[in-house]
Amino acid sequence: MNVDKNAKYQESHEWSRQEGDLIVCGITDFAQDSLSDVVYVELPSVGDTLKKGDIFGVVESVKAASDLNMSMDGEIVEINEALDDEPELVNSDPFGAGWMIKFKPADPSEWDSLLSVDAYEKVME
Repeated sequence: MNVDKNAKYQESHEWSRQEGDLIVCGITDFAQDSLSDVVYVELPSVGDTLKKGDIFGVVESVKAASDLNMSMDGEIVEINEALDDEPELVNSDPFGAGWMIKFKPADPSEWDSLLSVDAYEKVME
């Protein structure tokens, strides 16, 4: 499975990457592969404020539906509207064009509680 060396991870298979003062989030290559063909992505509204662990959306595939979990407390500042028409971007480019949300973290120190690449690779074993 591919990983993004610049990202941090959650055991629930979401990745988070710092871009300036924002956090970009999506699901991992492992998650999209496990789900198979993604057919629908439900995302929050811009302006929503969520806590770490809150469900920020749902990804549905031909096999299953899975909740998406916030990696940190924060306010949603952008969603990937391209996923409305092209949910398959989650499969083809989970760390790039298949990103899901961008949020402004309420407490940037929560970043340190996320899994490193090495720790996440142990989760996938």
